[in-house]
Amino acid sequence: MSIKHAILGLLYQKPRHGYEIKTEFEQMVHKQWPLNTGQIYTTLDRLVRDLLAEPLEGEGQDRKPYKITDKGTDELLDWLLQPVERSLFKDEFYFKLLCAKRIDFEQWRGMIDGQKRVLLMSVLEMTHLKNELDTERDTAMLLLLEGSLLHLEADMKWLELVDSLYHAEP
Repeated sequence: MSIKHAILGLLYQKPRHGYEIKTEFEQMVHKQWPLNTGQIYTTLDRLVRDLLAEPLEGEGQDRKPYKITDKGTDELLDWLLQPVERSLFKDEFYFKLLCAKRIDFEQWRGMIDGQKRVLLMSVLEMTHLKNELDTERDTAMLLLLEGSLLHLEADMKWLELVDSLYHAEP
């Protein structure tokens, strides 16, 4: 995920200072992704450097607000239109399977069972969060959770396939 673009999106709505960006971001993701304050200010510095945002000048400001520039708006809108690549080959568990196969690792059951436990915990956490959300106000997050749950279901089915194939080998 691009913190740069998330900040641009928040600045697109209205000018904000760093702490407001932090709280709005964490509210947007329902506190599932805490954002480091230092990362916010580092990113804001880069956005200003790249002319994508600019600080609003004024006297007596305890916190310096930033606003998005026209160039920043163009960057944000272009980013939103770009499809997102997904690659199985960059999935860490898949890579572990490739490595385990190379070294004739014999503890397949342990690898697969451990991964299943992680997936089940994710399903439980997401289902709990989903049940806490408001269906009218939190539509975007509900859609994200539904998609994630479908991916987790597919991952569980894939692990079952891997398990059956590796246990079928001589």
